[in-house]
Amino acid sequence: MKLIAFLLLTLSFLTAEAQQKSKVWNPNNADGTYTNPVIDADYSDPDVCRVGNDYYMTSSSFACFPGLQILHSTDLVNWELIGHALTDDYPILPEIQGTDLDWHKKIQHGNYVWAPSIRYHDGWFYIYCGDPDQGLFMTKTQDPRGTWEPIVWVKKGKGLIDCCPLWDEDGKAYISHGCAGSRAGVKSVLFVAPMSPDGTKVIGPSRIVYDGHENQPTIEGTKFYKRNGYYYIMSPAGGVKYGWQVELRSKNPYGPYEEYVGLAQGKSKVNGPHQGAWVDTQNGEDWFLHFQDKHAYGRVVHLQPAKWVKDWLVIGEDKDGDGCGDAVARWKKPNLPSSGNFQPAEDDEFDTNDLGLQWQFEGPYSHYWYFTDANKSRLRLYGVRIPENYKNLSDLQNALLQKFPTENFIATAKVKFTPNPEFKPKGEEGGFIIKGQDYAAIKFVSTESGCSMRYVTCIGAQSGKEETTVEDIPLKLFKEPAPYTQKYAVDDIPQPRSATQDVYVRVSVKSSGIGNGIKSHAQFSYSTDGKHFKNLGTPFAVKEGKWIGAKLGFYCLCPGVKNDGAFLDVDWIRFNGNDK
Repeated sequence: MKLIAFLLLTLSFLTAEAQQKSKVWNPNNADGTYTNPVIDADYSDPDVCRVGNDYYMTSSSFACFPGLQILHSTDLVNWELIGHALTDDYPILPEIQGTDLDWHKKIQHGNYVWAPSIRYHDGWFYIYCGDPDQGLFMTKTQDPRGTWEPIVWVKKGKGLIDCCPLWDEDGKAYISHGCAGSRAGVKSVLFVAPMSPDGTKVIGPSRIVYDGHENQPTIEGTKFYKRNGYYYIMSPAGGVKYGWQVELRSKNPYGPYEEYVGLAQGKSKVNGPHQGAWVDTQNGEDWFLHFQDKHAYGRVVHLQPAKWVKDWLVIGEDKDGDGCGDAVARWKKPNLPSSGNFQPAEDDEFDTNDLGLQWQFEGPYSHYWYFTDANKSRLRLYGVRIPENYKNLSDLQNALLQKFPTENFIATAKVKFTPNPEFKPKGEEGGFIIKGQDYAAIKFVSTESGCSMRYVTCIGAQSGKEETTVEDIPLKLFKEPAPYTQKYAVDDIPQPRSATQDVYVRVSVKSSGIGNGIKSHAQFSYSTDGKHFKNLGTPFAVKEGKWIGAKLGFYCLCPGVKNDGAFLDVDWIRFNGNDK
């Protein structure tokens, strides 16, 4: 027993070490309450399931890979990133191959993985998600911290999104879903279809079970439950930034369904509180997690108290007694054991053999693009050839990025750029970037005279606009010392490349306004000693990406054909608070 206790204590310690106490956002209050959002980062369309005393979350990842990030919590307030369900493999319908929807040909801003659901059934964790151009998918695992099985098509078709499974007591299985008007030509309707008991395929037609055109426009994002003999479809309506949470219930999975609004903005400052997950705790409480769209910051995660009243879920605080709750800003924590005070990881020292779980590329990716050099405690990004019809950095699928961790923060990184001296003509580059529908970056560019550090911005980047160079600062290149011994013949010694000195790049992000009027600005700066920083340009107005918040990170590119390219080495990146 002592050995078991020791092992459990050791495991708890190692888990705590893997978690990260954020320097920029903390929802925990000293008086036993929490402050919303519990995750002030872009985990849009969150869904949660409970297994015993553990809670698991996933969210929309769109064209960001590894996709379907998995988070774990024991108290619904503090969340740790523990893995991904979707890595670099992604299926493509034959009719899409070679078209502009093929990720091998072109980056797919806003496409791929929409509004997933996560469920636990018969010893397996399942995630279902929709791709608006291809259909409904599923992946599963018995270990959410481990490897998930290859993703499979549950139903092929265009415009199918926002799906959720339900296994009934009689062994039958169903799947609910919505449809994307941009692909299907119709929206504001919800469907239910029969599904094979193993959850791998739809075995009958998808039937419309609810039409929200009159009362609940733009209804979507289904979550399917059964409680007290009722089938519930919980769905957001009214649009991303202004909507509310709808509940539908019926004694039959195919309806007819009654409707009810359980949560809305009301008098709160939380615009569009909707699309999320109902969870019942092991201690008998009910809670609801949902998102709030904060423009450049993406869709952040809120936790609302909830209670069942006459078999309807009233979410948030119902001060006026009308049966529809308002979103709360601060509330007593759930009656649950906590394993620490932490947020999804932000800092990275790059001292392990694996990429930190917070990092994502902008599409399915190649392991040739990067090296996590644990021996030297650095990340090396290799110069990847630019895609066909390249216009600007928005077209790069190999940018390695992470989410903004909160509204106000400072991110600082130590970097070094090493061009390939044999590359002709010059023009290789790498840099530190904030990307949304617009972008700003500190880039290092190889030139005939050495290297140039440029601060650039691009307004309308995803529309193919040209970037603007705001500042251009020449840098010297220094020959790296050769790590080779004289036991090699002189002709066999690879000549070391020349690199820039270490440069410290920084961005200070600040917000203004609240709710749907929130804005974000980013001031870039640099230093050669890590102490004295010089601003580059003026604050950049940050804009969200396609269905996602803005992200920050690094890239390295090669503008032509060569069997080797430039390096961008990142020693570390660290986040700190930024008082407004």
